Amino acid sequence: MEFITNNIDETIELAYKLGLKLKAGDVVLFTGDLGAGKTHMAKGIGKALGVKKIINSPTFTIVKEYQGENTKLYHLDLYRLEGLNNDYDLEEYIETDGVCLIEWPYQVEEILPKEFIKVNIEITGETSRKINIECTPKYKEIVGDLR
Repeated sequence: MEFITNNIDETIELAYKLGLKLKAGDVVLFTGDLGAGKTHMAKGIGKALGVKKIINSPTFTIVKEYQGENTKLYHLDLYRLEGLNNDYDLEEYIETDGVCLIEWPYQVEEILPKEFIKVNIEITGETSRKINIECTPKYKEIVGDLR
């Protein structure tokens, strides 16, 4: 399903609508160039889940954890994962009691769940974006309700 957003607020609003449908155990994958808006999407989902803290990119920490009203939110940014000597057990975040958002998921394809929502963000202008949301069968209803 394809969406066009004209500014950051519209991108966050689309993510908010998606976030309202998510529950613990759900996984959302984000792809797109640097600066495309992956973290803005995470902000919208966090807002929908009732996260009160500021959501920003976990680029240098790899994982950030937030408490929502009813569930946790795990935000992973794996852009710099390759080549890091780290002790992260990323599977514990992916197979978890919270909603898991993963930027740059190609870094861990071998441990991704079979069911997920994939959001690809394409830069079409200074603040405009083309957002393509695909999903596995489990999430067809959620994604279909975004229209």
